[in-house]
Amino acid sequence: MKRVNIMYGGAQYSVGEADVEAIKAAIEQAHERGLADWITVNFGEGRPQPAQLLVGPGIPVSIVPIPADDPMPGEEAESESTTLPEPAEGGVDKVDLGD
Repeated sequence: MKRVNIMYGGAQYSVGEADVEAIKAAIEQAHERGLADWITVNFGEGRPQPAQLLVGPGIPVSIVPIPADDPMPGEEAESESTTLPEPAEGGVDKVDLGD
């Protein structure tokens, strides 16, 4: 896993090279005990800062796994060919791009 994004209080946090099941287990443990607990995450981009999130009953949190092989936005478009399909017989032979 490349990282796990965690949405908490309307902000995005992350844990790099994370074990999704370990993060889920830590959150579930706090819920099962009925007591809040702290988990360590990163906040910010570039040089992330360590942050502590309080997790427990009644505190909404979501986990979004980001696999290592997912292309970054814009990478996919650069790597794929942008050829147009051949027109069908009697079809249109040029594309109107609204210019």
